[in-house]
Amino acid sequence: MPNHSQTTKKLLGQILVEHRVISQENLDVALARQAQTKELLGTVLVHLGFIPSESAVLPFVAGQLDVEWVDLKKLEIEKTVIEQFPARFAFHYKALPIRWSEGTLSVALTDPGAVHILDEISLVFHSPITPVLSSHKDILEALGKYYGIGGETIEEIREAAPIVVNNEPVIADINEISSEATIGKFVNQILLEAYKQRATDIHLKPFEKELVIRYRIDGILYETKTPVDIYRFKDSINSRIKILAHLNIAEKRLPQDGRFKVRVGETDLDLRVSFLPTPFGESVVVRILNSRRLLSLEELGLSSTGLFTIDRLIQKPHGIIFVTGPTGSGKTTTLYAGLSRINKPDKNILTIEDPIEYQLKGIIQIQVNPAIGLTFAQGLRSMLRHDPDMMMVGEVRDPETAEIAIQVALTGHLVLSTLHTNDAASAATRLIDMGIEPYLVASSVECFIAQRLIRLICPHCKEPVRISTDLGSEFEVTPQEMEQVTIFRGKGCEQCQGTGYQGMQALYEILVLNDELRAMIAAKAAAGQIKEKAVKTGMKTLRQDGWEKIKKGLTTPSEVLRVT
Repeated sequence: MPNHSQTTKKLLGQILVEHRVISQENLDVALARQAQTKELLGTVLVHLGFIPSESAVLPFVAGQLDVEWVDLKKLEIEKTVIEQFPARFAFHYKALPIRWSEGTLSVALTDPGAVHILDEISLVFHSPITPVLSSHKDILEALGKYYGIGGETIEEIREAAPIVVNNEPVIADINEISSEATIGKFVNQILLEAYKQRATDIHLKPFEKELVIRYRIDGILYETKTPVDIYRFKDSINSRIKILAHLNIAEKRLPQDGRFKVRVGETDLDLRVSFLPTPFGESVVVRILNSRRLLSLEELGLSSTGLFTIDRLIQKPHGIIFVTGPTGSGKTTTLYAGLSRINKPDKNILTIEDPIEYQLKGIIQIQVNPAIGLTFAQGLRSMLRHDPDMMMVGEVRDPETAEIAIQVALTGHLVLSTLHTNDAASAATRLIDMGIEPYLVASSVECFIAQRLIRLICPHCKEPVRISTDLGSEFEVTPQEMEQVTIFRGKGCEQCQGTGYQGMQALYEILVLNDELRAMIAAKAAAGQIKEKAVKTGMKTLRQDGWEKIKKGLTTPSEVLRVT
């Protein structure tokens, strides 16, 4: 917000009242608060909730200062203009070049009256400067958009020699980004931007003379703007990440996996790192886990019926509950939510995982380490001697683990685990295909739960939309029922980066075994037959659960069809 005199502020307030942006009572309260806090009038109005943001005031401020107001979100700046304005200059002054016109450069500033900034820019470009007004937030976002993440850092590193790679073991707080231009600072900026955008994964992909950075947000990969010559520093960026994850920086021919922790404010993030060699360098994926943010079963998207069913299942004294689905479908999160629900002092709960994604207080967690012989199967055997009430096995990957888990369940323990199958019914046939006797599967398993993650409609740009009633055939509903349902979509806005989606929930398919289904499994019935019988006895398929969420206005038909 520009720094105006008290007279200008009062005049600005009167204009806002005249244009009915605020009421006279609002202005009186704001001026009284301003006298105490000495803050800018616009800032006070935002803090008091009288205006949604400083952008509501800026057009009037621009009129008072006799300068142009620019909404950077609606403006596309030519590449040639950006290329002529150094990144370090733009970030230092928080100034964004807008256009060249008849030898004059228009520059967006938060304070167009900052004469010293205008003079210094004019000296560099040897041309007149025309200031225009824009909000501080919009300028910062535009700098990232046009110069890329850490654009000024890469520019300073390029001009400095030699390249510096800091050798600290961990980052204390990535909000506290050093002013010194280093590769460490640039990596911090990548991590911080990913956290701000709610990304779950960061991908650094090397191609011929190009390094691409992508963020996975709500299950979808989005490419982000990066400095033009970032490719020159890919090895240094990789080395920095390897140092943080305690990996061998000299090894570039073999895959490597590691992990490290960072802090953003009061939030601890657990980062899992994977390096893969490619012809153009190492490809890196960083998975971001919020170690303090553990979702409950209610937040995951379970219906009231599904919640009741799972609550009943996890109270059983013995048996196996399998959660199935592809990688990244939230299986482990569902298991953790179930464990947290029954985690009480009177129960001894043990887990064996690869890796341990969340630290659960009061639960003994074991990390698989095949290099020293600690496999899922070996860990399970040892856990039995630890007097458990309940055990969680991160994943059943092989016949040995499956067989031991079933034997554990048959000897009076409750076991939770995951399998990779497309639906709930396929999990039974998958276990039999592994070599497990059908009668053991039928007698030990209590339930198969299949799940997928779907994106939720952005609440900030949600709007009703008409779709063809023919789509009802995909969800096995009649055209009449389709007409009675209001379908929504996200139009796309600043809050959701134009995608129309914000946040995720899970779709569930819960197959609870009864006597009929157990008999079918023991007789080696096909997965399709098991599914058909389960649906007849009340099971909702993934797509049917998706239709329920569509009816509630949570997601879109196209999103449900995409994942099912």
